[in-house]
Amino acid sequence: MTDTWQIGDTPLRSRFLLGTAGYPSPQVLREAIDASGSQVLTLGLKRTLAVPGSGDNGFVQIIRDTARERGAHLLPNTAGCRSAREAINLAYMARELLGTHWIKLEVVGDEQTLQPDPFELVEASRQLISDGFEVLPYCTDDLVSAQRLVDAGCRILMPWAAPIGSGLGLLNPWALRTLRARLPHITLIVDAGLGAPSHAAAAMELGMDAVLLNSAVSQSGNPVAMAGAFAHAVQGGRAGFQAGLMATSDVAVATTPVGGQPFVLI
Repeated sequence: MTDTWQIGDTPLRSRFLLGTAGYPSPQVLREAIDASGSQVLTLGLKRTLAVPGSGDNGFVQIIRDTARERGAHLLPNTAGCRSAREAINLAYMARELLGTHWIKLEVVGDEQTLQPDPFELVEASRQLISDGFEVLPYCTDDLVSAQRLVDAGCRILMPWAAPIGSGLGLLNPWALRTLRARLPHITLIVDAGLGAPSHAAAAMELGMDAVLLNSAVSQSGNPVAMAGAFAHAVQGGRAGFQAGLMATSDVAVATTPVGGQPFVLI
């Protein structure tokens, strides 16, 4: 049975969402997308558009064509925005330019950590959802902030593992595990801070629905090979979660019993 999931009402097979920024060349990007098997590609419009209102610098068309050739969906983001109003305006531009109502909503609240602003996120989410967008807010792993976004109408959340581009992995697995337990019907996509395939596997083992990353692939020594490595890690982590991980213990537990037979003879 195929392990499918959804963004909004769109069924997907791959649980690996891939960012498109920072690759050495368009060809390397295309090959990395193929290796990843990703069906959702993110695109930061604020950093790729030329002068606002004057079209684009060619990169948007490359990504649009690449996605179309591979049957992938585009997920524009509002990276670089500092207020709800700025993010809302960019989301309108993305919908017009790319013909999608999906938006990865980012509103930066701190310049050093690039931590999301929870108040501006809620305001922007509420407005965009009322205007027909499927909003995927990039947020922290704070449960109360996440609940406020759900109250605003978000069906999908994108909590960070660590600050954007840090590669630190899951800094607070407990918080992510808590989000999964308290928001069982919300789609959770871990976004930001993943630096190694093992980090992606660990996120999926917690029961996350998917992972999104960019720098760990595009900034690696071999983006194509790394994209493939992450694809396998995501699949392995998901399979482990479905199989049911063994319970942990603070003390040693003997695998083989001291007495009797270790297996049954027939």
